[in-house]
Amino acid sequence: MEKFEIHILGCGSALPTTRHFSSSQVLNIREKLFMIDCGEGAQIQLRKTRLKFSRLNHIFISHLHGDHCFGLMGLISTFGLLGRTADLHVHSPAGLEELFAPQLDYFCKNLPYKVVFHAFGTAESAIIYEDKSLVVTTIPLRHRIPCCGFLFAEKRVPDHILRDMVEFYHVPTFELNRIKNGAGYTTPEGEFIPHERLTRPSAPPRKYAYCSDTIYHPAIVEQIKGVDLLFHESTFSKRDLPRAKETYHTTAEQAAQIALAAEAKQLLIGHFSARYEDENLLLQEATALFPHTQLAREALCVEV
Repeated sequence: MEKFEIHILGCGSALPTTRHFSSSQVLNIREKLFMIDCGEGAQIQLRKTRLKFSRLNHIFISHLHGDHCFGLMGLISTFGLLGRTADLHVHSPAGLEELFAPQLDYFCKNLPYKVVFHAFGTAESAIIYEDKSLVVTTIPLRHRIPCCGFLFAEKRVPDHILRDMVEFYHVPTFELNRIKNGAGYTTPEGEFIPHERLTRPSAPPRKYAYCSDTIYHPAIVEQIKGVDLLFHESTFSKRDLPRAKETYHTTAEQAAQIALAAEAKQLLIGHFSARYEDENLLLQEATALFPHTQLAREALCVEV
């Protein structure tokens, strides 16, 4: 199968600690890199992954809180020092371009590449990126300011031709694309050969959902139904539920409830509050409801 990996650069929340960097992830999908959020230190963490900076062309910012975007200015500057020439596309809720324009004008006046900002709405789900193999859709969340998660969904790949069967029935080359996409073949003698006899199924398309930051929000369940991997913020323990509600965040137990309702295959929890010195407490609360749960940590790579 083609590569589909999530690299955790940071999984802490707003208050910096010596254990965690602020929120940031990089997805490696078929050797194209996509960054989700860019907290402080993201470029240092990105170097540690040894992923190629030149393959990162799209950055998705969930909301305009500092622990999700303070690292962006440094990353843009570093790309300039490295001689980048390809455009860098930054997708975010409205307002980020206005915030960054004076900083870019002062610190990065002579960038050798263009930073292109794409603002999206947060009230309704929308497609904000698409290429021949991938679609990225926003997931409206409920936080103290406009905020969206992101659903990364592979497009279905056509079925694979069985060469020996194609040769056996002398199928012309010009018929192959049609057969890959579900058609059968009728021989010159009038015999119909079904699609299933000429092909083998392609791997099912994979989906990754990123949900941070948000209060417990069951409305997202239908959109993320059946995802292969769900990252959901789990800032607090259930013992701190009042604080979670006050700050519009989620507990680990609530994240597990979302994963269970969505029939996700795996759950990855992160965005940990600095008050917990041992996040295994959060893991225990989540796995009690949803056993296929893993703690995010810096340098973790998860294959989808």
